[in-house]
Amino acid sequence: MPRVSVEAQRREQILSAACEVISEIGFKSLRIADVAKRAGTSTGTVHYYFTTKRDVMHAAFEHNFAHSLDRRKPILDEYPDPRERLRAFIASYLPEDQVTLRAWHVWAELWVEALHDSDLQELNERVYGEWRRTVAAIIRDGQDAGYFADGDPVIRANALISMIDGLALQVLLGSRNMTVERMRTACDEVLQAFGLAPAQ
Repeated sequence: MPRVSVEAQRREQILSAACEVISEIGFKSLRIADVAKRAGTSTGTVHYYFTTKRDVMHAAFEHNFAHSLDRRKPILDEYPDPRERLRAFIASYLPEDQVTLRAWHVWAELWVEALHDSDLQELNERVYGEWRRTVAAIIRDGQDAGYFADGDPVIRANALISMIDGLALQVLLGSRNMTVERMRTACDEVLQAFGLAPAQ
């Protein structure tokens, strides 16, 4: 197995720090000095890898996306039953642990910045294309096995993804009417309404 280079490790360290800072204070308030301090390095080192704050932001969003996918790959292999796979995949997006909460905060910042940044719009398109394909594939597997109700799997994937995004944002905003548990219940209800719920 090839060794990870020192430069690759340092870049990873900087991007992880950038995601932490973005999740805590937002991109608008982020300074390169904040990222350097969190990463335990100098601003000069950060600038060696990323020329501008915008470069850091784009790379941090890419980093957040890649790690989000990596964290969920085991789910796709662990559950051969598509009913259990879909339930586990959706549950993994509930903003209830620190890693997932941080990722959601970074996504929220991405959406705000992407309103005025065509490159980030392309990143969002790629991210959602990947997520849509993954969810649609699980639904398609369940339909082929006779577990899930008929219907366009891409449309159903879009419906589920949109619901998860909307509910998660309400949780992030501290809504008294949308807690993590209520989000979980809402997801379960929609899965059942779609005929996608796993067998009890």
